[in-house]
Amino acid sequence: MCIRDRMNTLELKFELQQQCEDLIRLRHDSINKTISNIEYSLKEESKSTSGDKHHTGRAMLQIERENAGNQLREIEKVMHQLAKVNLSLASETIRLGSIIETNQANFFMSISVGKLETNNLLYLGVAPNSPIGMCLLGKTKGDQFNFNRKVYKVLLIA
Repeated sequence: MCIRDRMNTLELKFELQQQCEDLIRLRHDSINKTISNIEYSLKEESKSTSGDKHHTGRAMLQIERENAGNQLREIEKVMHQLAKVNLSLASETIRLGSIIETNQANFFMSISVGKLETNNLLYLGVAPNSPIGMCLLGKTKGDQFNFNRKVYKVLLIA
């Protein structure tokens, strides 16, 4: 399962980063499409003249648009976080951009996107401020920590 046996570390980091970017771009596009649909519905709703029902429908659409706008802002923050990941820096301490192999799972410290797969290896994309990310951050090879009643031992940092 050793990362170095599978592919060049930098290539692996670029592949994982690209998968993160693709997943975030899909979410971003989906939210933009939702906002467009809501705005179209708002225009259609304004053509209606059915009194209280009209006002209720319009209010619901405005709430949906506000929620979608909040989601869009959050995705844009995540995109900004992903842009900060420097893949070329090597470190013996887990930091943003690190690939981590433990006895329980493999991780890519970047953004929280869940499962990423490359060369038949599974990695979990985690953000430094996520619960598991906070446990990992700053650890070095050989360090151990507990998370969800499991003991994790850091085997490799790339």
